[in-house]
Amino acid sequence: MKADNQKIRNIGISAHIDSGKTTLTERILFYTKRIHAIHDVKGKDGVGATMDSMELEKERGITIASAATYCEWKGYEVNIIDTPGHVDFTIEVERSLRVLDGAILVLCAVGGVQSQSITVDRQMKRYKVPCIAFINKCDRSGANPFRVIGQLKSKLGHNAVAMQIPIGLENDVQGVVDLVAMKALYFDGENGEIVREAEIPAHLLDEAKAKREEMVDAASIFSDELTEAILNETEITSEMIYAALRKGSLQREITPVFMGSAYKNKAVQPMLDGVTHLLPCPSDIENVAINMDNNEETVALNNDPEKPVVALVFKLEDGQYGQLTYIRVYQGTLAKGSTIVNVRTGKKVKVGRVVRMHAEQMEDVEQLNAGYIGALFGIECSSGDTFTSPEVNLTMLSMFVPKPVISLAIVPKDNKSQLAMAKALNRFAKEDPTFKTFVDHETGDTIIEGMGELHLDIYVERMRREYGADVTTGNPRVAYRETITQRADFNYTHKKQTGGSGQFGRVAGFLEPLADAEFVFENKIFGGSIPSQYITACEKGFKQSMAKGPKLEFPVTGVKVVINDGASHAVDSSDMAFQAAARGAFKEAYLRAKPVVHEPIMKVVVETPSEFQGAVMGLLNQRRGMIIGSQDEDVMCVIEAQVPLAEMFGFSTILRSATQGKAQFTMEFALYRQVPQSIAEKIALDVAQNKKSAA
Repeated sequence: MKADNQKIRNIGISAHIDSGKTTLTERILFYTKRIHAIHDVKGKDGVGATMDSMELEKERGITIASAATYCEWKGYEVNIIDTPGHVDFTIEVERSLRVLDGAILVLCAVGGVQSQSITVDRQMKRYKVPCIAFINKCDRSGANPFRVIGQLKSKLGHNAVAMQIPIGLENDVQGVVDLVAMKALYFDGENGEIVREAEIPAHLLDEAKAKREEMVDAASIFSDELTEAILNETEITSEMIYAALRKGSLQREITPVFMGSAYKNKAVQPMLDGVTHLLPCPSDIENVAINMDNNEETVALNNDPEKPVVALVFKLEDGQYGQLTYIRVYQGTLAKGSTIVNVRTGKKVKVGRVVRMHAEQMEDVEQLNAGYIGALFGIECSSGDTFTSPEVNLTMLSMFVPKPVISLAIVPKDNKSQLAMAKALNRFAKEDPTFKTFVDHETGDTIIEGMGELHLDIYVERMRREYGADVTTGNPRVAYRETITQRADFNYTHKKQTGGSGQFGRVAGFLEPLADAEFVFENKIFGGSIPSQYITACEKGFKQSMAKGPKLEFPVTGVKVVINDGASHAVDSSDMAFQAAARGAFKEAYLRAKPVVHEPIMKVVVETPSEFQGAVMGLLNQRRGMIIGSQDEDVMCVIEAQVPLAEMFGFSTILRSATQGKAQFTMEFALYRQVPQSIAEKIALDVAQNKKSAA
């Protein structure tokens, strides 16, 4: 493996559902000679795309788990991660962007910037990932790349600059004009593998000159050399333009836009050139770690392969040979046989097998240098762990993990299924931080929680297929929360006298609502009426009470607890007594603080043909939806609304039948909001009935 990391690109491909991410990856692999035949995503040939290796992915034609591969293009090594588009698998995108240096934002030439493109863009911002855009599907009717560039500017605030103009659109897609070299590019051969340069067609020359001028203008901000060349009217070379654009892209101040049609094999190669010219190599990106030995101060990591190892685990997978740990090396060299330490657990591990991935195939390598992505075998760890050389104690910042919003009870049919289910749940929860599982103590049911219906559906289906677990599922349940609406005082004494020493503790203070945090505990005790060693016990007791609200037994959030008085006993006071006193005090004040139930509200975006606009708005209104806005984009209408999650079950079927199958929607968690009184009463009834049936 070459140690020159200027020639490495770690890139991700992310976009809205069905923008053509996996198809694009398939073409990239074909042109870089990693695969020798192209397969379609919705594979008619029964093979399916290379990157969709899971049975379910091939059947449904969607990507569920992000897949990693690498290829070579004109002397550059490109590591690619193909990510899912559905918001349910958002963690796959998060974890991929966390370890990538650059990304390709794929947009549909007809749909443009859609709701999921906005989410992905937000994730890129969070990890400061520079990107280039690729406007795909220029062969579809209604394709208009320049409208999409306009949306990139208006909706996402990108300084988007066209690098090409299309030669023909819709059925007439022929190629593109490269505005840097001022040449027309055509893609010949059975699969568009022969790139033919030609003169720009006469009817496009004026447009090409105007667009090139726009591009050079935008780039000149980042290069004095280019500005001078423009002012002195000397020759502007391709190198100057690329150097300026690269500088702007790395600062996320400019987004170069490429266009083409992956499905029709048009213009994928120039976009690959764009990746090598414009996206960062590992040493262009500053990565930091936290020094655990030195007050958690941040340390900049260096891509030097001679320095101590720092590597981040970003994904776990259970392969047929045991646990596969995907890892990105940020500093040093991770070699076979070396010893590394898991910073979280402090355990030392010896590196056995080191591999590089190509979808589900792998090849063994001796070592991974800084800047590379690879995988290790047989190492116990969790997603987000940092591995380092024994002599340093640094940890990387872990990724943002959204909280689950929907849960489902699952029941195994027999004992064999019970064991298989336990095995499956254990593995899924380890691999996917947004998938949680626990046993409800009251009903004895196993509950799984996730990001949406599709998310849980896929896991239940995988349980049946991969583990042979025969399970039935209950109705989906919504993650309600309780909170208080006003201040309430408490003054509670916990007294218990049995043989021997008893229990005694008194706590006094008040609860009040809190807008922007889940729980805050404040100690305002002076003069030691509660000895300081028992203060943490009080906090613990209040925290325990938050897990189940006294009103309807939902988790409580948004409460500030202040204690300002109390009493203790020299013999009878203990940690346990004060925990019990705090729990009693919470119960006492809680019902006086006028508790209410909050429910998760989803941001729902429906794209529908304009003639169904009224019908769709009606459907959303029936579901207690609040319409935030709708805009017409050519023949389609995009409606954005906030709808309670409880009302969204089964919405996809109803939406399809109301719009002749032409509308699609995406939803993601937006916020928690108070439940209307009538619904709150219904929830209370349901809770009471569930208790009765459990008893």
